[in-house]
Amino acid sequence: MEISTIVFWLGLLALVIYVVNIYNSLVTLKNRYLNAFSQIEVQLKRRYDLIPSLVETAKAYMTHERETLDAVISARNEAAAILKAVGDGQAGGKEMVQLAGAESTLRGALGKLNVTMEAYPDLKASENMQQLSEELTSTENRVAYARQGYNDVVMGYNTYRQSFPPIFFAARFGHPGDAELLEFDDSDEIKVAPKVSF
Repeated sequence: MEISTIVFWLGLLALVIYVVNIYNSLVTLKNRYLNAFSQIEVQLKRRYDLIPSLVETAKAYMTHERETLDAVISARNEAAAILKAVGDGQAGGKEMVQLAGAESTLRGALGKLNVTMEAYPDLKASENMQQLSEELTSTENRVAYARQGYNDVVMGYNTYRQSFPPIFFAARFGHPGDAELLEFDDSDEIKVAPKVSF
C-alpha cells in the first residue's frame, strides 16, 4: 500500500470522526435544552396547580370580585393548555412565543387579583392564604431560575449550531433551525417574580 493511499484513508477517517463529533454535539446540546425546558415545565405546572387553591381561598372572602377570579382561572387554563402543547412536542418557535404571551396574561391577572385582595384584610390574614402566597412566590423564583438556565442552554445550542462548520451539517442532521429562547414581554414585570403578599 502506498503512503498516499494510507494518508487518504487516514484523512477520510479523521473527517468521518469529525463529522460524527459534530452530530453528537448537536444531539447533546439539543437534549440539554429540551431537558432545561422540562424543568421550566415542572415549575409552571406546580404554579398552575397552586392557582385554583388560591382562587378558592379568595372566593370565600371576595364575593363581589367574581370577574377578577374568573380572569385568573381563564388565564391559568390558557397557559396550562399552551404549556401542554409545547411539552408534548419540542420546545420551538411559535409555541414558545404563545407560552410567553399566555404567561404575561396570567401574571397580569394575578397582579390584578393581588391588588384587589388588598381591600380584604381578613383574606390577607388568612393562614391558608399566607401559605399559598409563600408557595407561589417560591415557585415563581424557581420558574425564573429554570427559565434562565433554559435560555443559557439554548444560547449554547444556537451558538454551536450557527458556527462553522456545524452550520453546514445541522440541517442534514435534523437540526434545521435555532431553538427559541423563552423571553417575556419587557413591558410586563415578568423579569422578576411578582409580588404576592396577602
